[in-house]
Amino acid sequence: MTGTLYCTLLYFGPDGRIIGKHRKLKPTAAEKLIWGEGDGSTLTVLSTPLGRIGGLICWENYMPLARMAMYGKGVEIYLAPTADSRDSWQATLRHIACEGRCFVLGCNQYVTKEMYPPDLQGHSELAARLDPLCRGGSAIISPLGEPLAGPLYDREGILYADLDLAEVVRSRVDFDVTGHYSRPDVFQLFVNEEPMLPVQTRPPARHS
Repeated sequence: MTGTLYCTLLYFGPDGRIIGKHRKLKPTAAEKLIWGEGDGSTLTVLSTPLGRIGGLICWENYMPLARMAMYGKGVEIYLAPTADSRDSWQATLRHIACEGRCFVLGCNQYVTKEMYPPDLQGHSELAARLDPLCRGGSAIISPLGEPLAGPLYDREGILYADLDLAEVVRSRVDFDVTGHYSRPDVFQLFVNEEPMLPVQTRPPARHS
């Protein structure tokens, strides 16, 4: 047990148990004051009855090689949780869907000032902020980059869409980023998935 916090994407099974995790590789801006950096050991894609599920957190989705690592693992349902409610984020979700030929589920919180308790330390600092503090923007995108639901702004809610995994296969006929469009004779990516442990041990050498 250590004292380091990580920005983490957790995967839960139908029984409520954690079946996988991903620790954010690079905390963004002031996040560096709170969270540590993850390593390649949690670049997770899980085989489930719903399809192969994986994802990256917020702006690490702007890391091309991290996305490529996920595509290389055959992700079909790509999760992209964020705190970015700008219109440009919707373009990012659509680009990932088109690039990876996968369904993209983007989620973001809708947060207003009144959701914060008055006795919260620093509550008075909210007065100068615009309301809502975060307008949301959750969306579900098809493997060809078309919105299936959302984006959902300025209110709480749940988005629904039917995901046909056969559409993933069909969409890769003309473009498959880790298949016929990859050109490994020109470009190659090496991903280090070893846990980066600060302390490692080995058994003592045996002497005859």
